[in-house]
Parts: sequence; structure tokens; C-alpha cells
Amino acid sequence: MGLAMRISARFIAVGVVLVGLAANVMAASDVRSVRLWRAPDNTRLVFDLSGPVQHSVFQLSAPNRIVIDVNGAKLATNLNQLALSNTPITGVRSAQRTPEELRVVIDLSAAVTPKSFTLAPNQQYGHRLVVDLFDQESGAAPSLPATAVTTAPQLPVTPTQAPPKLTPVPNGKRDIVIAIDAGHGGEDPGALSPVKGQFEKHVTLAIAKELQRQVNAEKGFRAELVRTGDYFIPLRKRTEIARKKGADLFVSIHADAAPRAAAFGASVYALSDRGATSETARWLADSENQSDLIGGAGNVSLDDKDRMLAGVLLDLSMTASLSSSLNVGNKVLGNMGRITPLHKRRVEQAGFMVLKSPDIPSILVETGFISNPNEARKLASASHQQALSRSIVSGVRQFFHENPPPGTYVAWLRDNGKIALGPREHVVSSGESLALIAQRYQVSLAVLRSANSLKSDVIKVGQRIQIPATALAAQP
Repeated sequence: MGLAMRISARFIAVGVVLVGLAANVMAASDVRSVRLWRAPDNTRLVFDLSGPVQHSVFQLSAPNRIVIDVNGAKLATNLNQLALSNTPITGVRSAQRTPEELRVVIDLSAAVTPKSFTLAPNQQYGHRLVVDLFDQESGAAPSLPATAVTTAPQLPVTPTQAPPKLTPVPNGKRDIVIAIDAGHGGEDPGALSPVKGQFEKHVTLAIAKELQRQVNAEKGFRAELVRTGDYFIPLRKRTEIARKKGADLFVSIHADAAPRAAAFGASVYALSDRGATSETARWLADSENQSDLIGGAGNVSLDDKDRMLAGVLLDLSMTASLSSSLNVGNKVLGNMGRITPLHKRRVEQAGFMVLKSPDIPSILVETGFISNPNEARKLASASHQQALSRSIVSGVRQFFHENPPPGTYVAWLRDNGKIALGPREHVVSSGESLALIAQRYQVSLAVLRSANSLKSDVIKVGQRIQIPATALAAQP
């Protein structure tokens, strides 16, 4: 190759590099919009992006502010439209430091603890940068200024908590506490409806509030909402909130979805310790569990624990909880079947993360298919929401009349003969024996064998055991 040709080739190569650099500059992602949600203990900012970005976050004090540097982005929206009332944010401003670097400054009225992460596109949104600002307790040590926050999601570590101390009630007659969890919320809309403007997160909150109203109308019962507004709560934190409120039962409200618009009917789910009982249950559990990625949490590692010991303890504590979950689930499902079609006529079991509370009986209620146009319209109806809530309350009431926690008003009614207990049916779950069932219902093995015409104490999972009417349904 001649000298002239070699020089020409070099210029062409340099030109290609320069064109590539220019293309990279032009490929900077747009910040198309910014959304804000306020939760009881944090404020969430979501930056909607046209493409992926890298970012860093740090804090400054005197005055308090958060600085977000977004590499490979430029602002294409107005930051002055955010509703900042009832948040620690007093203002949001920005500067395009270079064609490839956008700086956003969040002015604060109080110190906060930031956490940030990015999210890949889903069926509802494109690329997103999420910045959570967690409120600091009054009197807490202030955060160090200029502390970098990594862009990778951080795994939360939840310490083992002691059981909540319930408020003492005169004569030991406390209320039975029902924690009602409205599924999804905030950045996580849940299932999408063919009805314009209808999202699962709105339907579940409306039903949860109606259910709370009806539970609170029952003497001896009190309902506590896990989510009170349109904001996101990680799945693990939902059960933590229920535990802090001293819940005796956790009820998670959802609205189902399926690829086929014709799918219809309500369902009730309990946790499965051996995987899902059907392909539908497995698909649904995986879909719900993925929403925890929206919290930037992922899966908590147990590598630093004695896994065998942790597994044994968890199995022991969950056996009674799962049995109660199936019991109350059957009662709720039976009552729901009287006012709405059922998708499954038995309580399904799957590995829902939101049900993994070893000490609180937990059920997940799919109120219907929001992907079905007819059911979507029913779920938006106040009259149907009231009817659904009445059926759930009826099932919960039946369960606790038979199984009242000690020290509650309902237990006092039962012990004083003010609640009529008829014959009951117990569905055998994994790990149970006839002796364990007899002990639970305070009836002798002989009476239990006689009532069920059993020639031995051998029972099978799924077998239905009749509990005599004379047995007291006291729980140890």
C-alpha cells in the first residue's frame, strides 16, 4: 500500500471514530417525565427515560439536599409541575453540566436517607431511574454528607424482631386484628384492565378500604390497612407492617389477570411449602413475586446462616400457620362462591412471597379477573366491592369463632358459651397427624376415630376429618 493510501486510510479510521463519538453523544437518553409518590415513611421519585443511563447520588447538608448526577441523559420535561406538599422536598432544580451529564438537585426541609436503582422496561413503563428518600426518625443521628449511593440494588437485612406487644385490654378481651394488604401500588400498577384508566392497584385499595370498614363493624375485630394510599411497599415489608400491628390474620387483596380475556372467577391462595399445586398457581406466584424487584430488593441471601437450622425452625413455625391459612382460606372461598363465580373451587397453594410469614396465618384473595372486561366492570362497582367484602368477612368470622386467639373478646364469648359451635371439617395438610389434630381441637383420639369411622391413626394429605360438635376449638 502506498503512503498516500495509508494516510487516507488513517483519516477514514479517525473519521469513523469521530462519527461514533458523535453518535454516542446523540444517543443520550431523554428524561421524559418525573413522577412522585408519598408513602408514610418515604418519598419516591421516578424518572422516566428513553433509554438506559448510569447515575450516582450523594447528600449535602447546610442546607439539606440530594444531588443526582445522571450520565448519558438530558432533561426533556418540566420539573416545576411536581406536587411537593406533604413531602420533605421543597424544590427540584436541574442543570445540564455537559451534553452527556444531567445534574438534578433536590432541596429538602429535613434530612433523609436516599436509595436509588434503575429498572428495565416492562409492559407499562420504559427505562426508569428510581430514587427513594426515606424519612429519618426525629432525634436520629444525621446522615453523613456527601455519601455516595451505589447504583446497584442493595439487599435489605431485616433483623429478627420480638413479637409485638399488644396494648393491654381490660379483662383480657382484646380485638382480633386483621391486616388487610391492598396489592401493588405506586410505581407498581399490578394487572392492567381493558377498561381505560383502571389498574389493579386502585381496585385492590378500594376493596381493602371497604373490607376494613366492614371488619371494624364487627365487635371484637379490628382491621388495619397495610397500604393506605397509592404508593409502593416491598413485599417483605408488607408482612413486617402486619407483624408490627399485631395481626392475627394477613389478607392480601388482588385482582387476577390472564392472557385469555375470557378467564373469569375468584380464587383464594395459601402458601405452599412444596411449590405450586397447579401451573396456574405457579405462573401467578412468579408474576406477583417479581414485583418485589421494583423495590430494588431482589432475594435476601441466607449464606451467612446455618441453613439446616433455619429450615427446621421455619418448618416448625409454619406448620400451624399454614394449617390455619388453609382453614380460613376454605371458609373465605366458600362464602365468596355464593356471590361470585369461582375460578378454582379449592384453596390453591403457591410460593407467594407476601404470604411467607411464619407466625401469621396468611391468604391471598384474587377477587376476579381484571383482564376480563365484564369482571373488570364488576370490580369497579361499589356494590360488588361491598358484596365481596361481606363474603370475606363471613369467612374470617367463621374461622375465628372456631379458632379465637387466647385473650380476645371472641375467645371470651366462646369460653362462656355465647358462640354456638357446630360440627366442623378439618382438611389434613402436610406434616399433620391424627394426634396433632386431636390436640389442636382438644378432643380425644378415640372420639376423633369414632366420628370419622377410622380403624387406625393413618391419615392422608387432603383427607377431610370431621370434628365433633362437642370439641372445643381452642388453640394452644
